[in-house]
Amino acid sequence: MNDPLAFPIALPRRAVLNAGFAAGLAGLFLPALSGCTRDDRPDAVTVAGGEPGGFYLEFAGLLAEALQRHGVAGKATALTTGGSLDNLDFLLAGRATFGVALSDSAAQRAAAGDATAVGIAAVGKVYENYVHCVVRRDSGIVDIAGLAGRTVAVGEPGSGTSLTTPRLIEAAGLSSAPGPGPAAGGTVTVLNLGLNEGLAALQKGSVEALFWSGGVPTAAIAAAHSATGLRLLDLAALLPALRAKYGLFYDRVLIPEGAYPGIPAVWTVGVANLLLCRSDADAGTVRKTVEILVGHAEELVPRSSLGVQFLSPESLINTPGLPLHPAAAAAYRELHG
Repeated sequence: MNDPLAFPIALPRRAVLNAGFAAGLAGLFLPALSGCTRDDRPDAVTVAGGEPGGFYLEFAGLLAEALQRHGVAGKATALTTGGSLDNLDFLLAGRATFGVALSDSAAQRAAAGDATAVGIAAVGKVYENYVHCVVRRDSGIVDIAGLAGRTVAVGEPGSGTSLTTPRLIEAAGLSSAPGPGPAAGGTVTVLNLGLNEGLAALQKGSVEALFWSGGVPTAAIAAAHSATGLRLLDLAALLPALRAKYGLFYDRVLIPEGAYPGIPAVWTVGVANLLLCRSDADAGTVRKTVEILVGHAEELVPRSSLGVQFLSPESLINTPGLPLHPAAAAAYRELHG
């Protein structure tokens, strides 16, 4: 594993969470959290998540439960959304307190020149998203070049997947055209279908591949694989072209053998997933949320996770493309002395 782009995940969950360290920090944070009073906490906070069956919504639900359980807010709820791009809109419109988003999506919004874009800040990097390029096992498609002339699902318009997927297709030397309708030559017909609609279409044969950016394993993909039999395509060869054009948001990551029963290990593209807030978010709420991320990390691991979380101060502060909220930065500086 000397490849500087490599990011293996086949580690025990306890090791990746750095549970011993987190438990020690929890001892430092618990008094502060238990000191929250009704006067210094918001009545309600919301965490913008993602689609049912995906990591975003599951993580958002766990974070909301922890925020309420530990008294950071009187009530905390997770919101079902289309994904990263929707979540950025929810934050900017004041419809969510926190939201999860891919770093490439957040950075694109921040670089767009819209004055409102500077209103987004990072609370921390919470985990890595793994791009899945899923085909049926009986399709005969063995690499991304085999998608030429095919129809693929590329995520809902509000998802980060819908931003990342066209970049991947371009990096593969292919072009894309909106469907429905047949494509010719090196063109891929793309349909804006989310995870659940896309999997249903893949199983019916109305699309021949599905792109999805999420955790490992993704529960909905695991269920479809059990019913139909799926294959994951290796995307790692696309990294040099992706990085050359779009920056260092993309990593080489491994979906390990056993993540989906019977599917071999496959290298793919990873994108950091960030927990975000508005830059004018209440400093006390942001700080207490950092304390939850570090001191109660073990409560925030989705049940389906194989141990891909990054909930330690060293990794939480690595938020490519976006600055940390000042209150989050201060909390991490305090942790590091």
